[in-house]
Amino acid sequence: MNETAGAARVSGSPVRDLPVPDLAGFTHRWVDAGGVRLHAVEGGRTDGPAVVLLAGFPQTWWAWRKVMPNLAHRFHAIAIDLPGQGHSERPDISYDTHTVAAHVHAAVKALGVSSYWLVGHDIGAWVAFSLALKYQSQLRGLALLDAGIPGITLPDAVPTDPEQAWKTWHFAFHLVPDLPETLLTGREREYVGWFLKVKALSPDTFDGAEIEQYAASLAADGGLRASLAYYRDAAASAQKNHEVLEQQRLTVPVLGISSSHGSIPDMAASIRPWADHTTGIVVPDAGHFIPDEQPDAVAAALSGFITEDD
Repeated sequence: MNETAGAARVSGSPVRDLPVPDLAGFTHRWVDAGGVRLHAVEGGRTDGPAVVLLAGFPQTWWAWRKVMPNLAHRFHAIAIDLPGQGHSERPDISYDTHTVAAHVHAAVKALGVSSYWLVGHDIGAWVAFSLALKYQSQLRGLALLDAGIPGITLPDAVPTDPEQAWKTWHFAFHLVPDLPETLLTGREREYVGWFLKVKALSPDTFDGAEIEQYAASLAADGGLRASLAYYRDAAASAQKNHEVLEQQRLTVPVLGISSSHGSIPDMAASIRPWADHTTGIVVPDAGHFIPDEQPDAVAAALSGFITEDD
């Protein structure tokens, strides 16, 4: 069955003509988040701990579709499209992760959530780390999945060894002015398909409809420009992370989730120098896209990490 069969065009979305896929038991909402309109998908127990999920490149909130139903039995699950991602607005702003984190936190507040657990994968983890530095008094805990976070877990230099370079080559490519737009506009499906098929342990993890869906988001209304901006502003993200870390450390509990065939072999070890309470797990039989490849393992890890003593 095509998982995107329930997709429809929704008048509330700021992204024109991009179908919105439905997830049974969850509701789409758009909120004003500090002057940027962000898309959220929420469901589960509103009386349970709130869990906010952020996806990365080249995905959208849909990356959590297999994890969210498992969380909904105990938690208030909320997936948010970052600025420029999915069905959120693509504003002309700085995409450094501290600026973006302020908008995401504002979206959570607009949804009526006062404290929450935060989960991020890939660029979603970049934003989640910076958000935790800025707002940790309102966070219960932080989970980070396989991410080269600027200034934190991202190597200072892109490796040239072919056995490793394929995992990180795009960081430098995305930084080049104008060239990625020239080469990728109109070829978003081919580019997205490469990432999803090569970086997953099994090339069959994503079907054609999912590749089309993510590619359509990247191509719609400045999505490519916004996605590249996260990389182009990564140096600013790293600098701001270190400016904050000169004054404080992360004191909330942190869970690092790595995978057997991912990009960062040990997320917990990479985060530990910056955080007081860090634990980690390695999910077997998975590449970079852990929530898609092993959703039950991700849901189980999060369920074991999140406490209900709100």
